[in-house]
Order: sequence, then structure tokens, then C-alpha cells
Amino acid sequence: MLEVLAAVAGAAITAAAMGLGGFSKRNDEARTAVIRLTTSVEHIATQLEQIHTDMREANRETFGRLNLVEQRVSKLEAHPRQ
Repeated sequence: MLEVLAAVAGAAITAAAMGLGGFSKRNDEARTAVIRLTTSVEHIATQLEQIHTDMREANRETFGRLNLVEQRVSKLEAHPRQ
């Protein structure tokens, strides 16, 4: 009878250890997934910042040229044709 009790206790301890091992493995996988996602989000944020900077530079150039064209048109309109 004592042997059966010891076998049941051993089986219960083994099952608990395997469950904790599986939980630990899932926890490690979740941690790795979070790290990957965090890295991806940081990369996307960096790329968005670069795009934003590029767009500002392009807008600055475009509006600078537009301003120059407006000034030229104003000068032409100020001097009527004869």
C-alpha cells in the first residue's frame, strides 16, 4: 500500500513539474514575442520619423518655389502690358 501511495505521489509531482515546465516554456515564448513586437514598433516609429522629416523638407521646397512663382506673377500683374 505504501508503494502505491509513493507511486501516486511521484506521478503527481512529475505531472506538476511538467505543467510548470510547459508554463515556463509558454512564458518564454510570450516574452520573446513581446520583445519582437517591441522591436518592430520601434523600427516603424523610426521609419515614420524619417518619412515625416522628408515630407517637411519636400513641403518646404515646394512652398518656397510656390512663393517665388507668386512673387513673379504679382510683379507681372503690377505692370500691365502696353
